[in-house]
Amino acid sequence: MEPPQLGLIEQSFNSRYSNWAREALDELPDNFTITDPCISGHPIVFASGGFLKMSGYSRDQVIGRNGRIFQGHNTCRRSVMEIREAIREERGVEINLLNYRKDGTPFWMLFRMTPVFGKDEGRVIHFVAVQVPILRRRQRRGNGERFCDGIWSNSCRREVCSSSSVELAGVSEADSGCRALEVEQQCKASDTEKQIAATAIRNVLSVLTHYSELTGRLVCEKRFGPSLVSSSLHISLGRIKQSFVLMDPHMPEIPIVYVSDTFLRMTGYAQNEVIGKNYSFLTGVDTDPSALHQIELSIQAQQACSVRILHYRKDKSSFWNLLHISPVRNATGKIAYFVGVQIEEGSLDRHGLSPEMRQLSVVGSIKVAVRSSSMSSSSSKSS
Repeated sequence: MEPPQLGLIEQSFNSRYSNWAREALDELPDNFTITDPCISGHPIVFASGGFLKMSGYSRDQVIGRNGRIFQGHNTCRRSVMEIREAIREERGVEINLLNYRKDGTPFWMLFRMTPVFGKDEGRVIHFVAVQVPILRRRQRRGNGERFCDGIWSNSCRREVCSSSSVELAGVSEADSGCRALEVEQQCKASDTEKQIAATAIRNVLSVLTHYSELTGRLVCEKRFGPSLVSSSLHISLGRIKQSFVLMDPHMPEIPIVYVSDTFLRMTGYAQNEVIGKNYSFLTGVDTDPSALHQIELSIQAQQACSVRILHYRKDKSSFWNLLHISPVRNATGKIAYFVGVQIEEGSLDRHGLSPEMRQLSVVGSIKVAVRSSSMSSSSSKSS
C-alpha cells in the first residue's frame, strides 16, 4: 500500500473517532470490517480480530484492500453485484455469500452490511460489514437430507464442482454464476445466525457512536440533515482541486450539499459548518445586495452568471470573490445542482489561465462527474 493511501486510511478513522476506538472495537467478539467508500477503491480501514482469525489474514494484509480479495471462483457474481448496488444506493444489505480464506478454503457466511452516516453532514462516512459463518446443520433437499456446512459441506462441494465442470465444458460465466446462486440459496443462514449478525452490527455502531462523540464529529445509523451527494460522486468531486460548492435547488433554501477542501482552506470553515447552509452565509455588512440579487435571479432562471462580490472568511476578514454560478444537469438533462466556483481576486494560476477559463474548466469537470454518476446509478437500478 502506497504511503499516501495509508495516510488517507489513518485519517479516515482517526479524524472521526477518538484514540481508544480501535481498542474498544478489538474487544468485541464479532467478525467485521469497516470500509471507507470516499477513498478510491473503497478500502478496508479496520478489521476485527475475530475477522482476521476467521479469514486467516493478518491486519497488514487486509487494511487498505478492497473486500473483493475474499472472493473466489465460485463466489456468486449476482450476490457481489447486489452488494455493489447497495453501496451505490447507500443502504444496508444482508445476503448469504461464499467467500475464501487466505489458504483458499471456501466457506459460507451471512454477510450483513450497513452504512454509517455523519450526523452533521449527512453523508456516508463508513460501511460496517459483519460476517457470520453459517454453521453445520441438516437441511432437506428433494427426497433426502444433506448437511450445509459453513466450512463447506460435501453436498455443496459436489454441486460447486459440478458447476465448475459445466463451465469447463463451455458454459458461460453468467450460467455458472446462476449455478452458484442456486447453491447459495440452499446454504442459507438460520434465524439464529441472522440475529447474531444484527447484534454484531448494533455492537459496532454503539462503539463508533460513543467514540465519535469524544471528537465532536458524531456518526449515526440513519441519515440526518440534507440529502447529500452519493459516495461515487463524492469520490469524483474530490479529485477536482479547486474552490467550489454544490447546491441543491430542489430543497428549501437551496443548501450546500458538497464543499471542496480548497473552499474550506480558502474560507477557514470546517465542512460541518458549511454543509446544509445557504451560500449567502459568506456575506457580511459591506456585501453589495445587488450582487446577491443577481445570483438569485440566475438560479431562478436556471442560467449561469458571474459576479464580483465581497465575501467574508470565518475569521471575519474580507476578500473579493470572483464567483461563477452555473446549473449542472444529470444524464437525463434535468438540473441536479448549481455549482459555485470561487476565485479570490488577485490570485495567480500556475498555468497562466484567466479566472474565467479556470472557472469554466472546473464547471466542465463537475458536469462530467455528475453525468457519469447519474448514468451509473440509472444502469444499476435497471439491471
